[in-house]
Formats: sequence, structure tokens, C-alpha cells
Amino acid sequence: MAEITAGLVRELREKTGAGMMDCKKALTEASGDMEAAVDWLRKKGLSQAAKKSGRVTAEGLVGVASAPKMAAMVEINAETDFVGRNEAFQDFVAAVAEAALKVGDDLETLKGATLASGRTVADELTHLIATIGENMSLRRAKVLSVPSGVVASYVHGALRPGIGKIGVLAAIEAPSESDALETLGRQIGMHVAATRPTALDIKGVDSSALERERAVLVEQARASGKPEAIIEKMVDGRIRKYYEEVVLLEQIWVHDGESRVAAVVKKAGAELIAFERFHLGEGIEKEENDFAAEVAKAAGG
Repeated sequence: MAEITAGLVRELREKTGAGMMDCKKALTEASGDMEAAVDWLRKKGLSQAAKKSGRVTAEGLVGVASAPKMAAMVEINAETDFVGRNEAFQDFVAAVAEAALKVGDDLETLKGATLASGRTVADELTHLIATIGENMSLRRAKVLSVPSGVVASYVHGALRPGIGKIGVLAAIEAPSESDALETLGRQIGMHVAATRPTALDIKGVDSSALERERAVLVEQARASGKPEAIIEKMVDGRIRKYYEEVVLLEQIWVHDGESRVAAVVKKAGAELIAFERFHLGEGIEKEENDFAAEVAKAAGG
């Protein structure tokens, strides 16, 4: 029997995207034969997927898909960034984004959508879990549309068109579509990716977040020893600054460093009515692993 080295385990993992221990087991079962190990992983069956359901999924990919006057964006998570490089996983993310264009962004509805493989999104996901060997999950989806205009999309650091780790949709109403409007939408997407606004306009700012911010600012201002009337003006000024940080239309346009986003959109004769930003794994508590130690453990443990 061939020696199951760390190099063989790494090669099989990079080839299949499967988990470290599954690769070690596959190579053991296949007596070190790489192609037989690949087949073994593929033949494990759906029963293996359930064993992985408790694992943290904070990696994966964000995918976008576009159609006239609308666009969709999905986030599908996996355990490691290896899976994001797997073509089968990338194809799945792209297919789910396309499915969202047809059925909408309700997750239960989306999971029941049928893909080209003949499987539903949920069944295809389970199949990938069994084949690749990592837990995966469809975390979220968003579809934006406009009656007239464009819904532009932008993917930062795309691995291939429409697939990456940060995605943005920008819904812009205008009398008609145009190349200039698409360009503006892409620029807005780049801006949103960089500045991370939390609201479109002042009315959309979360009231509890605003109150927390105001309470902090009031205490900071009182520490200066100023009279209450002055403190109120100080706080009002700082709240305006807060809006400039978190409200998209109030932000300074990153492309020129001086205009407001609202003014840029107005100058184009358009109206920005909605946006969405997905940053892969945002808000998920990730496990920190020592990759070298994991390889050594899988190969020799």
C-alpha cells in the first residue's frame, strides 16, 4: 500500500474540494490511488451529508445574475475557502443566482426551484455536500427590480464573471436604460463595496442604532463641560456626520472625493431607490484553524 503523505492529501483536497479527513480516508481506502480516491469520494452517498450539518460555514461565494430591469444576488457558504475554487461549487452558485431571478429571494421557495440538473436547489446542495465533503448552506438571497431603468451589479475581486466574495446590487430608476446608467450603477456598486453604508437615506437609518449613537455623543459632549444648549448643537452636528458615514445618499462619492452620492445620481437624471451589499461570511463567527497542523494531523493521525 502506498504511503498516504500530506502531499497526497493536499492534492486530493485541491482536486475535489473535499474535507481533509475525508481525503485521508479516501486515499486509505484506495491504497493511495488518486483517481480511485476521487471515485470513492463521489460514491460516498447522501448519507454522509447529514454528518457535516453542524460544521460552521463561513466561507464560500457570493453570486449575482442579471436580467432586464432586475438582478439577483445569493450567498452560499461552505467550511473552507478551498470550496470557493471548486468549479462545481462555482457553477452551483451561479445557477442558484439565476434561479433567484425566476422565483424570487424567499429562501424556502428558492430551495425548491429546479435546476438544469433536474434536482432542486436543496437537493443539489445536499449532493454537493456529499460529493465535496464539506457542510454548505444557502444563507441569503436578494432580488431587486425597477419599473424603468437598471439594476446594476458589481462583484469585487471576481473569480469569474458574477462570482466573488463581495457583491452589490444597485436599483436605479430612470426613463430608460442606457450604457451611461449601467456605468453609473457599477460605480455605485464599487462605492458601496468600499464604504459599507447601512441605509439608503436618512429615513432608513435604524432607530435603535441612531439612539445608541446619540447617547454616546451626548456623553462625549457633556464631558467637555459645555452648557446643555451648546451640547445639543454639538450632538446635532455629530449626528449629521454620522449620517454622512452610514447613509449612502449622504456619503461623499468615492470616485471624485467631493460630490454627494445624491447629487451624482440626480445629475444623471435618475433616482437610486435601493441597494444591497453581501460580504461573504459577514456576521458569522469563524473558527481559526492552523492549516499546516491540519494537514499534518490528517496525513499522520
